[in-house]
Amino acid sequence: MTHSPNSARPTALVPRHLVSLGGHGPEDVVADPHGRVLTGVEDGRILRVEGLGDPARARVQEIARTGGRPLGLELLPDGDLLVCDARRGLLGVRVRDGAVRVLADSVAGAPLRFCSNVIALADGTVYFTVSSRRYPLERWIGDLVEDTGTGMLLRLAPGASAPDVVLDGLRFANGLAPSADESFLIVAETGARRLTRVRLTGPAAGRADTFAEDLPGQPDNLWREPGGPVWVALAGPRVPALEILHRRGPALRRAAARVAVRAPFRPPATTGVLAVDDEGRVVHRLEGRRARFRMVTSGCVADGRLVLGSIWERGVAVCDLPPGAGGA
Repeated sequence: MTHSPNSARPTALVPRHLVSLGGHGPEDVVADPHGRVLTGVEDGRILRVEGLGDPARARVQEIARTGGRPLGLELLPDGDLLVCDARRGLLGVRVRDGAVRVLADSVAGAPLRFCSNVIALADGTVYFTVSSRRYPLERWIGDLVEDTGTGMLLRLAPGASAPDVVLDGLRFANGLAPSADESFLIVAETGARRLTRVRLTGPAAGRADTFAEDLPGQPDNLWREPGGPVWVALAGPRVPALEILHRRGPALRRAAARVAVRAPFRPPATTGVLAVDDEGRVVHRLEGRRARFRMVTSGCVADGRLVLGSIWERGVAVCDLPPGAGGA
């Protein structure tokens, strides 16, 4: 059974303050056990931010440089990182000295481009997404307009030298999160405004179905709060004209995409975040209008606060958690 998030009553999402990072586009944010936040910015740096409660005292530390464009991050139990780099593929980062190594840069003989988000399960299996095989990160809007359906979910097994394809044909595959018991994965399909469930155990293992659909915006990164829900960043609002275009033929969609990648882009002044449980029910729906922090591409809970990342902004937004929400 799937649930429609539109039935949940929204509460206001208003950032308490912003923390500047000295870099553009903290696309993904993840929290560590000490209440700090890790993120990657456009110039290839991986940053760790602490003291988020007071922007005047916040400390930003560079811990590595990928040499590409880091997007999704996954913090491992030993404190090191997995990084989806849009230009270099899936990377491993040793936090203590900043060493970077390539874990996967091709699949089925084709170079990996536009790797988006990554998670690691308790057994060491790594899953990660590729948003598009037709458009690079710099022209991401072309894939959303054309609706290419060339996104993938990949798996890198422990000890494997190359990933294998779990799912193909995804509509701009993006964020990933495991269920609490790791019996299934949740995959965000930005272009379809839905969350897809991929079963990992039981008689339905390997099958995919819809987990939540008709989202009130375009889902981006996902982050599971330890002991809590999955936070879903909504990078943009629903665009009815885009949905109409998606029902037209491929030639028209390709023509529209050629225009879109050349047109000036500024995200709308809206902010949206959902939190969903493992049944697909929305436990929190947060929305902001005329927001000063645009294009929320990620969210996590750190030190009792909701922290938002954005591929558009030059810092992270720190917000109060909604009533009833916990803190990691």
